[in-house]
Amino acid sequence: MATVQRTKRPTDSNDRTPVTALDRSILDQLQRDGRRPYTQIAADLGVSESTVRQHTERLIERGVLQIVGVTDPLRLGYDQMAMVGVRCESERLLGVADEIAQLPEVTYVVVTAGAYDLLVETVCRDNAELLFFLADKLRRIQGVVSTETFVYLRITKQTFHWSTR
Repeated sequence: MATVQRTKRPTDSNDRTPVTALDRSILDQLQRDGRRPYTQIAADLGVSESTVRQHTERLIERGVLQIVGVTDPLRLGYDQMAMVGVRCESERLLGVADEIAQLPEVTYVVVTAGAYDLLVETVCRDNAELLFFLADKLRRIQGVVSTETFVYLRITKQTFHWSTR
């Protein structure tokens, strides 16, 4: 399994440097194709390759941008995906979230307001692995009060591109 990487959010940093129009144009190009050469991006935007490289490096350093390879779990043999709503003891909420985030089956953890304290996305090879995850890992974490599992039947849309304008 790959190393767990926490997604950096604006609230995690004191860097409030604004994202410029050029930054947004570079982001738009990279969201369409993260492997696109800086020379092509520069030509499309009418700037130098070094300008694109510098802006991209700053966006990465600031946590605005990550360039990663996105895989399709189904094509890798992970046939059971689910979203799990988790209710926690209030005093353990963030600790539970951090513990759950360390589990290798977990791809996404978010603290929410509403019916659940956390939403947890999990990717497992099959029903047996999902059952083991739920019964022997997730529900045994101190502070987890209850869970509700929503098994994915089909993913209709999953996107990593949204407007940067």
